[in-house]
Amino acid sequence: MSKLVTIALVGAGSRGLYSYAPYALKYPEVVKIVAVAEPREWYRKQAAELHQIPETAQFSSWQELLAAPQLADAIIIATPDREHTDPTLAALARGYHVLLEKPMATSEDECRKIVAAVREHQRILAVCHVMRYSPFFRKLKEVISGGVLGQIRTVRHIEQVGYWHHAHSYVRGNWRSAETSSPMILAKCCHDMDILLYLLEKRCVKASSFGSLKHFTKENRPAQATSRCLDCPLADNECPYSAKKFYFERFDRGDRGWPINVITSDISKDGIEAALRDGPYGRCVYDCDNDVVDSQIASLEFEDGIQVSFTMTAFTSETKRRIEIFGSHGEIRGSEDQIEIINFKDNSREVIVIDSSENSVEGGHLGGDFGIMRDFISALQNQDPSKITSSAETSLASHLMAFAAERSRLNNSVEIIR
Repeated sequence: MSKLVTIALVGAGSRGLYSYAPYALKYPEVVKIVAVAEPREWYRKQAAELHQIPETAQFSSWQELLAAPQLADAIIIATPDREHTDPTLAALARGYHVLLEKPMATSEDECRKIVAAVREHQRILAVCHVMRYSPFFRKLKEVISGGVLGQIRTVRHIEQVGYWHHAHSYVRGNWRSAETSSPMILAKCCHDMDILLYLLEKRCVKASSFGSLKHFTKENRPAQATSRCLDCPLADNECPYSAKKFYFERFDRGDRGWPINVITSDISKDGIEAALRDGPYGRCVYDCDNDVVDSQIASLEFEDGIQVSFTMTAFTSETKRRIEIFGSHGEIRGSEDQIEIINFKDNSREVIVIDSSENSVEGGHLGGDFGIMRDFISALQNQDPSKITSSAETSLASHLMAFAAERSRLNNSVEIIR
């Protein structure tokens, strides 16, 4: 029988409590959440109730948890972006293995400190680049490794954030400000930098980037708009970004999870209305304190002269990534639900359909959330770091790409990545 892995949860919010911890409820024979640290009482108590955590293992801060004797084999760190480094370094020093939410950290120096600490303490650390654990990208990797493309020359990758997702997370939400969170190329697109490294298995050596915040600004606020969607005459029919329409429509069709559980712990119409009346998620998108870009492109050069164009845009109806890979012997087109392969040798076409429905995959991010949990637990059970493909060192490489792209955007420069 496999060893039961015990985990302490630091940060019982959308990602920690609702994305990773549910794996323990689904597979209680392999993993158990035994402690929680969360400053918000309702979420802390919710985690304790769901996972039957005793009061002695409930803490209001990560400092309190890590001041106690070691309580578990590993720790999930799902705190806000700028609060990753200190608890990670402390947990590694105390002997915990770590599953760390992305981004690993918000500066190059802090990322390197985490990599050094993993080496020093000889712990297993996985960064939650969950997209590489999804069925689509795993299959895409398998197809590329089969050699059908010949020599890869060019890649075009598009991150379609989705107009409503961008408004929720990057205008009104926790990732709206580079100063309080991290820039868009890191907060959202470190997934994409990681996927490119995963698929190409080459190092990125050069980056240039352009991007800006142009639409979600006070200058674009309609004359009739009010500062709160609940009071706005445009909210019912005219504004595509109406918080009133967005959250209530989802509630009315039965949605009770993300993104509603982010804006309030009271999942009722009254609870949603109170959140939109008083909280950040009810603000007009043209009257927020956001500063992250709503569109960005990056030109990336990888080893062997592979050229990659990357586009992030808020203004899409879909929230799926699209990718095209062009090689000397063929090309691939993919969009998270299918892969089309065109072979130049015989001009044949093959379409592989990826079933990412709720009936075929477990967990969010197309199965990636549960996928990384499965591999992380297996690595701990077997004391085998090789089972983790998104290690600290691997994740450092993708973060360096994001940092370089952001420097290029701000400085109008071409950045060399070392």
